[in-house]
Amino acid sequence: MTVDLSPVQEYYKDKTIFITGASGFMGKVLLEKLLYSCHSLKEVIIICRPKRGKAPETRLEEMFKLPIFQRIKDERPEMLKKVTIYQGDVTFDQLGLSGESLKHVTENTNIVFHMAATLKLEGNLRDAIDMNLLGTRRALNVAKDMKQLEAFIHLSTAFCNCDQEVMYEKVYEFPHKPEDLMRLAEWMDVKTLDAITPDLLKPHPNTYTYSKRLAELLVRDHYESMPVIIARPSIVSPSAYEPVPGWVDNLNGPTGLMVGAGKGVIRSMLIDTRHLSEVIPVDYAINGLCVIPYQFAKMTERPKEVPVYNITCADHRKMQWGEVIEMSKEIGYRYPMEAGLWYPDGCITTNKLHHSINVLLFHWLPAYLIDFILLLLGQKRFMLRVQEKISTGLGVLQFFTLNAWSFRSENYASLWNKLNEEDKAIFNMNMNTENTEEEYMIECAKGARKFILKEKEEDLPRARVHMKIQWVVDVVCKTVIVGLFFYYLLKWTGVLAVF
Repeated sequence: MTVDLSPVQEYYKDKTIFITGASGFMGKVLLEKLLYSCHSLKEVIIICRPKRGKAPETRLEEMFKLPIFQRIKDERPEMLKKVTIYQGDVTFDQLGLSGESLKHVTENTNIVFHMAATLKLEGNLRDAIDMNLLGTRRALNVAKDMKQLEAFIHLSTAFCNCDQEVMYEKVYEFPHKPEDLMRLAEWMDVKTLDAITPDLLKPHPNTYTYSKRLAELLVRDHYESMPVIIARPSIVSPSAYEPVPGWVDNLNGPTGLMVGAGKGVIRSMLIDTRHLSEVIPVDYAINGLCVIPYQFAKMTERPKEVPVYNITCADHRKMQWGEVIEMSKEIGYRYPMEAGLWYPDGCITTNKLHHSINVLLFHWLPAYLIDFILLLLGQKRFMLRVQEKISTGLGVLQFFTLNAWSFRSENYASLWNKLNEEDKAIFNMNMNTENTEEEYMIECAKGARKFILKEKEEDLPRARVHMKIQWVVDVVCKTVIVGLFFYYLLKWTGVLAVF
């Protein structure tokens, strides 16, 4: 039976795709999308390292059990057989490949999606360089030997050029050279490297954006001899439509804030509510990635500079952080999370002193109290560890939530505009959809409950009752605290004696 293929699907016909980082959030969605929508492809090769005693093959089997692969199992189960997995790691030379596995990759691969990276914003510089910079060099070295390579798509981040007022779709120069930093990380001990890291990073807020910027320079320098392309997504949020609405598998970015605030664990955040939020649904980002090599192959003339795509939301769909927060609160009250620590009504401020006082009173003191009670009961303590992670995470995120960002994304927009109607239906990046931001955020809240917290929809009525109880406790406690404060204030000033 002959199946009519769209232009993008026709491009992927009989192609072999190699993916690093396929076990990550975006990697899983990319793998699923390629298998489901580009079903005429020949093979998808992924590398994966053993984890917690599980072999790569076992991890792949467990990955296929996730909800995002359900539509493939229902409609195109034969596609799962087109996935080849090898044990590999971007921190190893040749990506950990050797012999027949390396030969198979280099002789058959047509398209590379290099997505492997460490996303720890607070991570140390050596690890960031090893994964994000040296890892990219290792992937490029393997790709150099690929006899049929048509496109090498390097996944960067839209925030790697944070010293620019407006971030265009181009590679920006930087005083530090990738080769120098790679050599530095190889011979310098960790303690000394950590000591000089703050000076090296300027003006970057963390090792992630810094190492990603250097990796872009490295990729750019290979453009003359290789078909390299750079894709820069902004903050990647849960899926809008596919493979299932609201899909997410981690607590990074907005999802972590939503869960933390919804559970009443995060009580204060530094956010400038006037600035626009910079998020892109993962399915919009992945559909863009799938179309990039197709559009690159269609170019009649090779661009003079390496192609760069800022994968960001269209300006007319961006909301102010203040609107996002208020809408999130309202949705959180309608779809509450189970067993929260306190009523979810945190404080948003730009005043660092105000925030520090809130953190002390509503983050650390409750954490010490809860751990003390657990100690008395002979139970395992955990709240201080949780608050340490939250404190680190909030400290890193404040750079992104207190500053305004401006991206130009004409190249990314052109991916959608140049598609015919058939491909637009398959690779959706429509920024003029009739679906509202509120509908999307409801799906995000449902997705966090279902996929992260494993909470069931039928338990919502019980969660709503629990939240009402928390509200009463919250009001009573605040009333008592404020009452006692004024009582002792009046007593101390002597006003109370008059009465």
